[in-house]
Amino acid sequence: MPPLRPHLDRLAISMMVVLCSIWGLQQAAIKITNVGISPLWQAGWRSAGATLLILLWARLRGVRLAEPDGTLAPGIIAGVLFAAEFALIFAALQYTTASRGVIFLYTAPFMVAIGAVWLLPHEHMRRAQWVGMALAFVGVLVLFGEGLLEPSGKAWIGDLMMLGAAVAWAATTLTVKVSPLARASAEKTLLYQLGVSALTLTPLSLALGEVGVFAADARVWTAFAFQTVIVAAASYLAWFWLISQYPATRLSSFSFLTPVMGVLAGVVVLGEAMTAAIWLALVFVGAGIWIANRPAPAA
Repeated sequence: MPPLRPHLDRLAISMMVVLCSIWGLQQAAIKITNVGISPLWQAGWRSAGATLLILLWARLRGVRLAEPDGTLAPGIIAGVLFAAEFALIFAALQYTTASRGVIFLYTAPFMVAIGAVWLLPHEHMRRAQWVGMALAFVGVLVLFGEGLLEPSGKAWIGDLMMLGAAVAWAATTLTVKVSPLARASAEKTLLYQLGVSALTLTPLSLALGEVGVFAADARVWTAFAFQTVIVAAASYLAWFWLISQYPATRLSSFSFLTPVMGVLAGVVVLGEAMTAAIWLALVFVGAGIWIANRPAPAA
């Protein structure tokens, strides 16, 4: 189904900048939460908490969730893909570094664009859009490329897992766009993914022997609450609304801003150093997003 709005307007651009900033800040929040809560446990219970919040939000707004609309099968598929993405990311970090992993993870926007060639012909990518996405990816390489030069060992296992996570991320976006989920409310689309991930990630945490909560303090619980309320509930709800309204390929180009925002969050929240590479990455990513989202020239 063609998007309601063929180009990103000021509302969409503003929302994507805010969302990428939130998702970047999430990286710092995860680091803080990992100090006291096991990774998969926090991912599963984050989804469970966000599920309750979205159910409450939908009830207050009168959003119908139980009516038959053909979304059950694609909703479960999207939920499994959503859970697989996070499971692979957390598992990958057992083998590879975050700086290596982010390079492989952010191949996802290209996968969305390639999938759109066959699945979303109404979102045809122009040459300038491919150039813009490539330029934005160069910005990610500028920021994290040194990680590829580090001794690898078994890092290739984690790298492959990150590629798998990228495939799951892209497949989730495409599933939403090409199925009846594209016509469903953002609340219903998100609930499928939060519900399935809560039901799968928590048992997976127990199966892998994670201890769950082991050293949580006020700072850890605050970071966990941020992930649950702001990230998993509010920001993902906004994201799925955007997907239903705008071209997925144009929205995906903005995702390159997230790892840069994550590094900036580390500077602000964790006191990490502000380097020249960060400024250079911002230039490349910003220029790439601008080129990828320029309107097509008039015929």
